[in-house]
Amino acid sequence: MSTTPATAGDLADLDTGTLFGALEDPALNSMNFLNEVAIHYPDAIPLAAGRPSEEFFELEDVHRYLRIFSEHLGRRLTEAQVRRTVLQYGRTKGIIHELVAENLRLDEDISVDPESVVVTAGCQEAMFLVLRALRADDRDVLLAVSPTYVGLTGAARLVDLPVRPVRTGEHGIDLADLVAVIRRERAAGRRPRACYVVPDFANPSGLSLDLATRRRLLEVAAAEDVLLIEDNPYGLFHGDADRVPTLKALDAARRVVYLGSFAKSVLPGARVGYVVADQRVSGADGTTGLFADQLSKIKSMLTVNTSPIAQAVVGGKLLAHGCRLAGATAPERRLYDRNLRRLVTGLAERFPPGSDVTWTVPTGGFFVVVTVPFAVDDRLLERSARDYGVLWTPMGHFYDGVTAVRALRLSCSAVSVDQIDRGLDRLAALINDRSGRSAGTIDHGHLADSARGEP
Repeated sequence: MSTTPATAGDLADLDTGTLFGALEDPALNSMNFLNEVAIHYPDAIPLAAGRPSEEFFELEDVHRYLRIFSEHLGRRLTEAQVRRTVLQYGRTKGIIHELVAENLRLDEDISVDPESVVVTAGCQEAMFLVLRALRADDRDVLLAVSPTYVGLTGAARLVDLPVRPVRTGEHGIDLADLVAVIRRERAAGRRPRACYVVPDFANPSGLSLDLATRRRLLEVAAAEDVLLIEDNPYGLFHGDADRVPTLKALDAARRVVYLGSFAKSVLPGARVGYVVADQRVSGADGTTGLFADQLSKIKSMLTVNTSPIAQAVVGGKLLAHGCRLAGATAPERRLYDRNLRRLVTGLAERFPPGSDVTWTVPTGGFFVVVTVPFAVDDRLLERSARDYGVLWTPMGHFYDGVTAVRALRLSCSAVSVDQIDRGLDRLAALINDRSGRSAGTIDHGHLADSARGEP
């Protein structure tokens, strides 16, 4: 029996017009685009990606932590049960929830019921679960401090949840603008559900909220009856500055949904994050339960469960360090602090006081935002990678629908000091060429601090 070859008209090709509308949204292309540029120019100095340093990666650690966690389970389970726990499909909410809760108690002074923890496939899934649960109908909107992590914007697109920007302001969030946005949305018949905020060394701005601002933010959230979604991937990397309590540690009214990640503190390849959702939820049948239980229903139909093997590796590291990661990550903190200082000092050496090039000066984390006197876009990034050999991130990726942003983000986490110096030389050459001035006219000077991460 013979078949007739298919013609072009018979092929089952698709058109984006017949697919989910958000697939055309630039926010969903940002991460892929930035990764592709890095792949196409592998010799360019990578001052773009906010990845942890690979200096601390050891394959043997994976095996060691897996053994530690398995031995921990073996103290109360049979050998067959240990094998099943680590290698079989697992509990949707996770198998290291008790260790996560203990880590939060010891490192963050956050006391929560382990059952309020849902262990997720990276923090990105945690974001998606929360936003999917909060988006009930077309009235719902999300607030977010702008500029905003593009992963949050993309997750919101996937659940059809509009994002309304809130100004950064002098203290990391403009609380008056937050109130104004909430009330404006309600006046228009919409329902603000939550405000997303990264209080410690935010991606992309690198800025932090001081203690007074955190307390006031909680008061505003209570007065306006909105939740706060606190994302804290960088809190352990605070340089020489004293740590400030997280919003969740200050939260006495279950107003904060807390997102955590072990990507920076343990291992990014494990892809293990979590969400603390201890809010009480009343059911239609009159019963009450945890918000975490509702999130686990969504997760069960999305990823079924987070890889138990990956959880075991993370759990093993937690056990190896008494569930304290603040001390265990001290070497990483020192490296990131050294690199951050070198980055801001290097910018000051290449641009004089009063220059039209300014930058933020964070006290920790991975990121610095540089404001320049011209629009920064993806085409300029490709030119930078091709002709100057340095990668960075256009800040336009962190603003929703804003064009002609005159700023770029630098990351210092995954590079050496030598790479920082050479990368800044190349960046300065690009900026000077683009501005039409000679690099030789740039005097060395002290730090010209930009007070805000916005252009």
